[in-house]
Amino acid sequence: MKLDFVTLMTVMAANLFMISAVLPLIMGRDVSRAARHVQASLLLQAVGWAAIIASSSFWDQTLSTLAIACQTAAQWALYRALEEWLGPRPLRRTLLVLVVAAPLGYTLGFDHYAWRVGWANGLLAATLCVVARATQAPLILADSRWRHLLMGCLLSSAVFTLARGLLGAFTDQYPSFRTPHPVNLAAAVVTNVSLVLGTVAVLVAWRYEAEQKLRTLAMTDGLTGLLNRRGFTHQGENLISHAWHHRLPMTALMLDLDHFKLINDTLGHEAGDRALQLFARLLQETHRSGDLIARLGGEEFGVLLHNAAPAGEAFDRRLRERLRKTSAAELGFELDFSAGMATLQAGEGTLASLMARADAALYEAKASGRGRLTAAAV
Repeated sequence: MKLDFVTLMTVMAANLFMISAVLPLIMGRDVSRAARHVQASLLLQAVGWAAIIASSSFWDQTLSTLAIACQTAAQWALYRALEEWLGPRPLRRTLLVLVVAAPLGYTLGFDHYAWRVGWANGLLAATLCVVARATQAPLILADSRWRHLLMGCLLSSAVFTLARGLLGAFTDQYPSFRTPHPVNLAAAVVTNVSLVLGTVAVLVAWRYEAEQKLRTLAMTDGLTGLLNRRGFTHQGENLISHAWHHRLPMTALMLDLDHFKLINDTLGHEAGDRALQLFARLLQETHRSGDLIARLGGEEFGVLLHNAAPAGEAFDRRLRERLRKTSAAELGFELDFSAGMATLQAGEGTLASLMARADAALYEAKASGRGRLTAAAV
């Protein structure tokens, strides 16, 4: 069967428009910035291919320049999605220069065919390579399979784009965009395949992102933004295991807001919620990198410190001082808490046993008059 280049490109443009129309319906309205960048990238590619096909019939310079601008802008949008999924990416400024320079140099040198073909395809190939590089070395945990698939699609397109540019710039075998040269036909086939596989890759990335958000929601307290009991247990077990394996000290604190039921009963649940949010904020300001803080339920909070008992006592002092200075001014009433503290002992290998001793010390603090820290017996 004889392959027709324009037909292949028309089918691909039509597929891109259909995917661009369907993708927002699949993803829904409440999607991340990364997903919106992906949607924009696919739509820009569709407009770009439609413009280059139409340029063969009318408005050659205007539409072909638009096509180059759309194709490079599409790669910029994809790069922005990768930044959201993987963290800051390398060669950002380089990519921006390529995105601007490709259509600008193309239209300025439009009267020189070899120049415009070589320039546009060469810079577009470079753009694809920069985005391919951006799929690697993530700073945020991400599955390698979709990243490698996307990188393969981008590099394959880059190779054939560069080959097309070299043909147009240095030979007479590529006199027009519609030329049925083997490299041009192969580029059309590879572009179609890359479209399908690349779309699969970004859909997998989007699904992974959605799953991570669900995990975060499942382990986060909605009111305070702290870890909930499930998240605290999951991460705390890992910290205890690490401390036990490396013989490191670990201190646990159980904190309970004093007379919290009275606040709800006399001032209302809105005041109680504000009290919880303030206390959570002060916990976040007081804890240090590597420490673990959580709302375990109701007015009860948990803390895990990478240090011995003196660090727990210092944490308690800092938190009480901040709460004393802040609560009356922000809430209109003074807020205090009781605390129980326990340090990891030899032979104690679980979070549950450590927190149980801290909880027992907390009840002693409450029974002794509240508003104080009590350490569990060693």
